[in-house]
Amino acid sequence: MSKKLVECIPNFSEARRPEVVEQIAQAILSISGVQILDRHSDQDHNRTVITILGEPHAVEEAIFAAIKRAAALIDMDQHQGEHPRIGATDVVPFVPIRGMEMSECVEIARHLAKRVGEELSIPVYLYEEAAVRAGWANLEDIRRGQYEGLKEEVKTNLERKPDFGPAELGKAGATVIGARYPLIAFNVYLTTDDVNIAKKIARQVRHSSGGLRFVKAMGVLVEGRAQVSMNLTHFQKTPLAQVVEFVRREAQRYGVAIHHSEVVGLIPQQALTDAAAWYMQLDQYDDEQLLENRLMSAATEPSGDSGEKSTSFLDELASANPTPGGGSAAAWAVAEAAALVAMVARLTVGKSKYKEVESLMFSLVEQAEELRAKLQQAVREDAAAFEKVMAALKLPKDTEEQITLRQNAIQIATLEAARVPLDTARMALAVMQLAETACKAGNLNAITDAATAVQLAAAGLTSSAANVSINIAGSDDENTKHEFEREIGSLKREKDAILSRVAQSVMDRSQIALI
Repeated sequence: MSKKLVECIPNFSEARRPEVVEQIAQAILSISGVQILDRHSDQDHNRTVITILGEPHAVEEAIFAAIKRAAALIDMDQHQGEHPRIGATDVVPFVPIRGMEMSECVEIARHLAKRVGEELSIPVYLYEEAAVRAGWANLEDIRRGQYEGLKEEVKTNLERKPDFGPAELGKAGATVIGARYPLIAFNVYLTTDDVNIAKKIARQVRHSSGGLRFVKAMGVLVEGRAQVSMNLTHFQKTPLAQVVEFVRREAQRYGVAIHHSEVVGLIPQQALTDAAAWYMQLDQYDDEQLLENRLMSAATEPSGDSGEKSTSFLDELASANPTPGGGSAAAWAVAEAAALVAMVARLTVGKSKYKEVESLMFSLVEQAEELRAKLQQAVREDAAAFEKVMAALKLPKDTEEQITLRQNAIQIATLEAARVPLDTARMALAVMQLAETACKAGNLNAITDAATAVQLAAAGLTSSAANVSINIAGSDDENTKHEFEREIGSLKREKDAILSRVAQSVMDRSQIALI
């Protein structure tokens, strides 16, 4: 399977100090798995745009590093430039490229925004597809008043409160983070120097004036020729060919024609392929007919004989080795439950019917994924804890000193062997709580998936509790033993209550679906 790829185009409020731009670029490149595709600095705007590509996690880490470096190097109180801006790292859009859904880019944007707000104390606003507040999807609205205006207004106007971070601007200003579809900067030059014609055409083609959806346009004079300058914000829904033909038709009304066109920066291959297929009337065209696509697929497919075969967790579990064992299996089951919760939440996001719970679902994804990562670690920790117990039991016991050392080692290892499944049981209950929310508010078509998550997590909790009881039984620490057993009892009671509520919730929502 091809790796997922995401593009990010952060804009930094600096262009006149190349050494600063270079340090920011190096912060990006310090993270393995990302590459810089393009870098453009404008002296008049005093702004640098860097285009990077990579796998989602690597790109997020690279952007965080860049934001941190920019905050240390750029003082917005001293910044001057023609381009509107509110921060050292002004805007950070994530764009799905390969194997990525828009909802996944929104997850990255929101997760990064939270990190920047909490760890760097920089106010962050979410925009475009990641926006959480009505009226705040447009970048222009968020940047109203620019850095100087926002710095004062954010202190008193609750509507300007950031989505994450403090309601106060430091020298790094604020940052806007979001997700959007690939944007194509596309200019059409006309066979005239009459800029008024370009302005009239721009007025007709842009969406804000009643023209084509996902098109922003203005008429300008460039090097003595009238130009219709456009941004195409969703080329899949408003194709490039449709825009060109619209401009061509409007130009003919004024007795002029298209002289040539240009793409500024990068353009998705699919946009050009779609335009070629449209003009050539290739109604049966398939992207797999493109030689380069076929070659790329062949190059990224794994070899049939890699020389090494990885052993799956289930293979390890079925082996004659004592580890991984029941504790690891319990953690694995709960990790599966967390994965199901994330799936249900992702199946809910983006559906108009569930718009009012979208923020809740994004929160579920974040919490479920965090728990899943911890549970996967718990799989390994449980096996390691058992091995420590076995190692302690094998210690020599020939002398009184050795016997004492062995007993102490056994006690320490035993407590650790009980602590790990107790942590798993706690996480299992947390997953059950998330799954209950998914059952109540998530996509109705996935309600059985949420219910399965509840049952898996419950089984993991029960199994973990058994491991705690067995391991703690050999401990001489009566206080700890009592405390562990007390907590296990509490976790079991809450587990039973959730199972009962979820059963009723599934029944109630299923009845609604049948009506």
